[in-house]
Amino acid sequence: MTVEILQVADQVAREKGIDRKVVIEAMESAIQTASRKKYGANKNIQARFDPKSGEFQLNQLREVVDLDQDEDLDFDEDIHISLEKALTMNPEAVPGDFIAEQLPPMEFGRIAAQTAKQVIVQKVRDAERERIFEEYADRQGEMVNGLVKRVERNNIHVDLGRTSGFLPHEEQLPREHYRPGDRIRAFIKEVREVTRGPQIILSRTHPQMVVRLFEMEVPEIYDGIVEIKAVARDPGHRSKIAVRSNDAHVDPVGACVGMRGSRVQSVVTELQGERIDIIEWSHDPAVFVCNALAPAEVVKVVVDEEDRNIKVVVDETALSLAIGRRGQNVRLASELTGWRIDIITEQEERNLREEMFGELQQTFMKDLDLGEEVAAVLVNEGFTSAEEVAYVPLNELTSIEGFDEEIAQELRNRARDTLLQQALQTEERKAELHIDERLAQLGLLTDDALIALAEKNVNTLDDLADLATDELVEMFDGELTTEDAETLILGARRAAGWFDDEEETA
Repeated sequence: MTVEILQVADQVAREKGIDRKVVIEAMESAIQTASRKKYGANKNIQARFDPKSGEFQLNQLREVVDLDQDEDLDFDEDIHISLEKALTMNPEAVPGDFIAEQLPPMEFGRIAAQTAKQVIVQKVRDAERERIFEEYADRQGEMVNGLVKRVERNNIHVDLGRTSGFLPHEEQLPREHYRPGDRIRAFIKEVREVTRGPQIILSRTHPQMVVRLFEMEVPEIYDGIVEIKAVARDPGHRSKIAVRSNDAHVDPVGACVGMRGSRVQSVVTELQGERIDIIEWSHDPAVFVCNALAPAEVVKVVVDEEDRNIKVVVDETALSLAIGRRGQNVRLASELTGWRIDIITEQEERNLREEMFGELQQTFMKDLDLGEEVAAVLVNEGFTSAEEVAYVPLNELTSIEGFDEEIAQELRNRARDTLLQQALQTEERKAELHIDERLAQLGLLTDDALIALAEKNVNTLDDLADLATDELVEMFDGELTTEDAETLILGARRAAGWFDDEEETA
């Protein structure tokens, strides 16, 4: 009997790919369930397989209780045993212990045997599902090969061997069609644990699929010599990957392209002809953006690091190439680099520069009471505000052609007078609006921002604390980030005493 049971356990474990102990535990659980049908559902019965005798031992477990001390107990002989009786069976028994009494072996009837079979099947199935989930959960982000099992409403069920994968319609490339029996390669996007078993969600549109394909085709990437730093993808149409080399003697772009384009062509073929741009990654964002916009040639870039925005100037003839069809090239370049990219022509850039020049010139003429020529000189020298003129070293102003020490000092004095007058006007306006001084102590809010809020009836800590995050962001027309808005509102609530010490700690 021992040999037969162990052989069955070994066979089931081998076929299902699970541990033999799990199969034996399933058998024990089945015997336990079936025995309750004979001896009573209320009994606490434990089944254990004895590998020496090859038999299943049945024990009834009963809890030791002291009836003298626990008079309110609803005593049940099926699950309880008195302390007096327990001491006759085990002299060391104390209340709370369990006494095991062996039951005689039972002969299984048809119903009991059927019940046992159902329990074994269910337990083995649950163990198999758990093993598959653990296996594929660890493989999330990898590539798998399979056979198309069936197609339902454009969704594809893929046979992966021991289990099935699910390729939704939205995760498939445009214009590709599969029939049952076709071989398919896909990326494991997600592994979900649902009641029916693990659900393996596959994808052929995920950007990381491009990375995995290049790892398979390019030995330098697999070995870590060449590294893929970023990827952007318009599935089925175009992808951009940024690569860098950890070895000065290895060209990262050439390694990915391969001899006569053999390596990249293998990836393109797998992705149904999707165009792939391989770009050299750079620490310098300006260089990286220029590379990312290839094949368009860039004339000039202006980097705004604070807003992570880059203005790219191109020749009129290269504008359509830089933008790409329906904005595809610039959109992918922006996604690849993580910078917002604005593309303008040289003529547009000149117009913007002239417009900005005129605005700054008019500002200096008005604020410092200057003539056109002197204001133009200041703009040409790179000055953009009265504050810069007020506090620039005197020798820098005198070094400008046509500016002697007297003119330079006069310019600084006029700029400082302007700043003082503006500050006085700001304080007067803040007083008129009755702005709570504690608002300024929160940080992030300039005087202009405080006035703008007060003009919208937000001039105290409680007024600011009452606002929702999206309301505050809307008041600044989106110029304030959600994170900064949350910080301001939370700071106002703290300063206004909305939280006690326990709430603050929480």
